[in-house]
Amino acid sequence: MSGVRGVAFATPLTELVGVRYPIVQTGMGWVAGPRLVSAAAEAGALGILASATMPVDGLRSAVREVRSRTDAPFGVNLRADASDASERVRVVIEEGVKVASFALAPSRELIARLKDAGVVVIPSIGARRHAEKVAAWGVDAVIVQGGEGGGHTGDVATSVLLPQVVDAIDIPVVAAGGFHDGRGLVAALAYGAAGIAMGTRFLLTSDSTVPDAVKAKYLAATVKDVTLTTKVDGLPHRMLRTEMVDGLERSGRATALLRAVRHAAAFRRESGMSWSGMIRDGLAMKHGKDLTWGQVLLAANTPMLLRASMVEGRTDLGVMAAGQVAGVIDDLPSCAELVDRVMAEARAALHRLPPVD
Repeated sequence: MSGVRGVAFATPLTELVGVRYPIVQTGMGWVAGPRLVSAAAEAGALGILASATMPVDGLRSAVREVRSRTDAPFGVNLRADASDASERVRVVIEEGVKVASFALAPSRELIARLKDAGVVVIPSIGARRHAEKVAAWGVDAVIVQGGEGGGHTGDVATSVLLPQVVDAIDIPVVAAGGFHDGRGLVAALAYGAAGIAMGTRFLLTSDSTVPDAVKAKYLAATVKDVTLTTKVDGLPHRMLRTEMVDGLERSGRATALLRAVRHAAAFRRESGMSWSGMIRDGLAMKHGKDLTWGQVLLAANTPMLLRASMVEGRTDLGVMAAGQVAGVIDDLPSCAELVDRVMAEARAALHRLPPVD
């Protein structure tokens, strides 16, 4: 395998989705918009458009904008438990999107509908049993995220979780959580993965629309500045430790719930959702994760707290989801420069390995 520009680096992932390199840019809310996705796709990676923070008509417009910028394959990330998931799937199918990814396991019906239309289905999972379940339901591949990953994450390290999943299922497995360079890609391939997925590393590129002042805070962070908290939405959430996060962790339950109600109203206006739709989503979330209604209300914090930082640059009012790799990243390459670098590093790492008799 080789990793120079324009030369394919073939794995089961590249063959499945038609990209040059086994690298996925993950669908980060407020971050993975048309500019970043098209730049990642043009660089030879699989760009994934984040749709959960867009209204349905906004998703269609975003897909068309990506297509106007690149002819390369790309995907859309969907919320399987959203009340309008069926409408969003229809947009993906009608617009001819190559890949549908999911943060939660999609239903058998959604999987079948997408596959019947020729869409590749790749959910993200955080446990071996979840991988086995969706594989049995017919998905084409999975992204497995270890605890190092940013945003909502588990507590099992990628180096432990990844080989478990690879051994358990016979479809391509993409490794996520802790990857940022070519050495990591080679390590993932050695574990049996078909590629790597990176979020924080693509967020910290010149093609990302995240405000420069926010990127500077990421670049200044050390590994110890990345923390895991449940105070944002009641679920384990990996992000940069800031004064805002410290304040959330000190706040009482009543204050947190009042703030959540305000953010729920703001997100309803931003996303175009109705209150009834948000209630249906809350019911689905409550059932799927066995949450209390208090935790469901707290979950309303996430979209607007992320928007405050990722769109408005207000890190004093928002939070910054981050994988632990944020502490070792110190530059802002373009997506093309990043992908070229990762592939060159992977090629060099492969050449450094001792020959096998």
